[in-house]
Amino acid sequence: MSAYDNVSKGSLKLKGSDSSSIKKKKKKKSKSEKEKLERAIRDGSPSSDNDSKQRQRFTAFEKTEAEKKFEEAQRKRQMDRVSKAADKSHKERVAEFNNKLEQLSEHHDIPKVGPG
Repeated sequence: MSAYDNVSKGSLKLKGSDSSSIKKKKKKKSKSEKEKLERAIRDGSPSSDNDSKQRQRFTAFEKTEAEKKFEEAQRKRQMDRVSKAADKSHKERVAEFNNKLEQLSEHHDIPKVGPG
């Protein structure tokens, strides 16, 4: 007789319920949604009128002076960055970076590790 003779084998079960009775329910589209879609497709005009009203509401909104100045300043800064990047070629940038590395002291060098 082994110490494991009384062990129950198989998957764990929840108390007081059958595992077969628990099923996930699928969501169903209501008929009203289908009807709305069909009407919108048939008519076409009611939904487009509503969309045009919303577009007019959003396009009527104008920016304040501060927002306009902020966007203009951002545009200028971006143009400056682009012009600075376009001034130098890749070869010039690499040469400048190498000069910068040469100016650093040997304290920043990576020490050799291992034989050799």
